[in-house]
Amino acid sequence: MMSESGSEEDISALTAESGGSTESIRKGCDPLASTQRSKLQQRRAKLNQQINRELRLRTGAENLYRASTNPKVKETVALELSFVNSNLQLLKEELEELNSNMNVYQTESETVNVPMIPLGLKETKEMDLTVPLQDFIREHYSEDASLYLNEIRVFMELRQAMRTPSRNDAGQELLMEYYNQLYFLDQRFFSPHRSLGIHFHWYDSLTGVPSVQRALAFEKGSVLFNIGALYTQIGARQDRSTLPAIQNAIDAFQRAAGAFLYLQENFSHAPSLDMSTPALSMLVRLMVAQVQECVCEQVLLNMQDNNLNLLLQAAQEAARVSDVYSLVLQAMSVPLLKDYVPFSWISMVQVKTHHFRALAHYYTAVALCDYSGVIDEDDDEGQQIQALIQIHSRRPDKLNLQDPEDRLRLGKAHLRKAIIRHEEALRLHGVCKMLRKMDILQEVLSYAHARSLEKYSDIDHEDDFCEVAEAPEIQSHTHQKPDIKTPDFSVVRVTDIFHRLGPLSVFSARNRWVGRHVCLVRGEAGLGLTLRGDSPVLVAGVSPGGCAAEAGLREGDYIVAVNGEDCRWAEHAEVVHALKSCTEKGQELDVITLQTHEVERKLILSPSADKECPSGSQRKPGRECERGSTSLWNWSWRSGGVNKRLGSTFSLSFSNFRENESMF
Repeated sequence: MMSESGSEEDISALTAESGGSTESIRKGCDPLASTQRSKLQQRRAKLNQQINRELRLRTGAENLYRASTNPKVKETVALELSFVNSNLQLLKEELEELNSNMNVYQTESETVNVPMIPLGLKETKEMDLTVPLQDFIREHYSEDASLYLNEIRVFMELRQAMRTPSRNDAGQELLMEYYNQLYFLDQRFFSPHRSLGIHFHWYDSLTGVPSVQRALAFEKGSVLFNIGALYTQIGARQDRSTLPAIQNAIDAFQRAAGAFLYLQENFSHAPSLDMSTPALSMLVRLMVAQVQECVCEQVLLNMQDNNLNLLLQAAQEAARVSDVYSLVLQAMSVPLLKDYVPFSWISMVQVKTHHFRALAHYYTAVALCDYSGVIDEDDDEGQQIQALIQIHSRRPDKLNLQDPEDRLRLGKAHLRKAIIRHEEALRLHGVCKMLRKMDILQEVLSYAHARSLEKYSDIDHEDDFCEVAEAPEIQSHTHQKPDIKTPDFSVVRVTDIFHRLGPLSVFSARNRWVGRHVCLVRGEAGLGLTLRGDSPVLVAGVSPGGCAAEAGLREGDYIVAVNGEDCRWAEHAEVVHALKSCTEKGQELDVITLQTHEVERKLILSPSADKECPSGSQRKPGRECERGSTSLWNWSWRSGGVNKRLGSTFSLSFSNFRENESMF
């Protein structure tokens, strides 16, 4: 079962619990729209269903084969199994071709760029949560479940919308909104004492193999995976012919790497292979490599006026890209992923490894050959010669780079290596059927190969009988290291859809309480109780023999209604005002007592440091974090010696002590 190890405070500190509308303003794409991406998703969903059906057939046939003792039946079942396995293999190959389809997610610009590797979104089934949520509201919260049909509908519409997010910032906000809402759903409905009976169905993003779990962590992890996958699509669609677009692509791939890394570090025991630790580690490396590729393209785009330093920088950046793609290839080759990663991905990574290594040798050769006659005149202190030496992983053998002829020989050696690498990249491109369909990639590789051949023919002379030089490898270096960006969930502020159930500090699935109805009549000495806090107001003290004690109020009770008026979200002053208006007939109070409070306890008020809410402005006394709020006092309710045995800590949000404590 998938488990989540990340802190829930990451979400709870960034979301609002009360106030506002329950309606979501974000909508997904129209799944029936005739776009290439929607057609791809529809085809993928259909294949997922067919694979799921074939898997069920295979499981049934295998069970029958094991249970049967009749040779004729075994022979028939074995034949049927061979057909099922054959169909399953064909479906998986077709799905793999769809999932490894990179053309759909590339930019529609006519600019020639090396295509990037995006990920398709994980697919999920539509779910009806009405019955299980209503049952839990009725049993746990003792509420009329029909009053919450609107909230359930809003949540289900949000889940349905997040299945088809748009490929832009609005789509990311939709996924993050749903991810944040899952925190509240977890707190409200997922009790450690009982199961809701909800099963979350998700399909592997590459193979389409279905996975089913009851753990909400699986739902959260799958949504987080789609956040990263959507960032890869946003990065791949950028027209990287301009510097702003390259920066956008860098930002998108860095955020994708951050999402996959966050998923790897905070979720474990994933049932699907695409969310396993080796797969996520590979995806992080792949995103980092694509960031490095964009950085290299940025340097090449700035090479309008070629000079020696820019050429050497471009060579080192290209070598860096080749190195990081080599690491990606290693991550794809581990036993668990070797037969899992699409062949087109592996081929693309191999092609890019050779292509950028060839570019590194090419730009080094251009620096050595085109500036062979300039260095002697301008390089008084030998800085340029030193730069030519340091760009290599080792000092060139038997060559004096101060001699123009030796620089030319070394440049030719680098061009020979570049041509060999280009030819290998073209060979690998021709082996993969998916890559052969990518005309842009063919154009990029052919152009780079032809450019290296042309440069070599320009400097190669038939009467050159000098010994062939050996070109060392290029020392990789980058001026901009990738900055993996962890998902910032505070960007999307959400309101708890089920906030009418009451403040989460008390009314959550993890708490149990007992409700009582009492009639409080004011006596000559007052009511005889002390109130503290708000949302909900706490009975912090009861005077022995007083009116409150006689009515049955106890220390630790929460006032949830006064004369039938719900005051679970009421401020301290509002409840005080209602109680002060107590007549001779008394006040009808609805109170609850947390079950762990029924033992003898001691109130320890320990104000901690101010905890900031996401927005950054002042907070009204007594309110939970809302839009525009910033700080609040945290107090802890701990039960003395009993707390050590029960392990219970109740965190209540109070504002200033003097403003929020009233004695009657």
